[in-house]
Amino acid sequence: MVDITSISVTIQTRRTSGAGTDGDVYLGFCGREFYLDSDADDYESGSAREYVLGDGGNTHNAGRNDPRTPQLQVEDADGLPAYIRFEPTGRDDNWALQRATVRVNGDLFPMWDSLELFDQRVGLWLGTRSGLVAHLPKHQDGKVTQADVAR
Repeated sequence: MVDITSISVTIQTRRTSGAGTDGDVYLGFCGREFYLDSDADDYESGSAREYVLGDGGNTHNAGRNDPRTPQLQVEDADGLPAYIRFEPTGRDDNWALQRATVRVNGDLFPMWDSLELFDQRVGLWLGTRSGLVAHLPKHQDGKVTQADVAR
C-alpha cells in the first residue's frame, strides 16, 4: 500500500458576472472531506488557486485537513468518488466552477479532472437551486495535454 502524503487541488472560478462566492468549498476524496480555504479571497470571479493538503499544506486548519491523519492510501482512491462540494452562504449564493484538478503525491499517480465532466467554456454553476456537488472523473492517462487546455 502507498501512503498519500499530499493532495493538491487546483480550483478555477469562471470569469463572468456573479461567478464568485464567499461560500465554503470542500474536496471529497478517498472517503473523507477536506475544507479548501486559504488566507486569500478565495473563489472570486476569474481566480485560480492551488490548495495543498498534507505535506506542504497551505490551507486553514491544515492539521485537521491532512490525508496523513488518519493515513489514507492511494489504492483506496480508486473505489471511492472524488468530488467538489459547495456550501453556499444562503439560498441565493451561486458559484461558477470553471475547473477542478486533483493530484496525489505530486504527479506520481493519476489525477482527477473536471475536463471530462463539463464544457470548459461554460463551467458548472453550483448553488441551492442548481446542485451542490460536482463529481470528478479520473483523467484517462493521468496527464493534462495542451489539447485539453485548449478545449
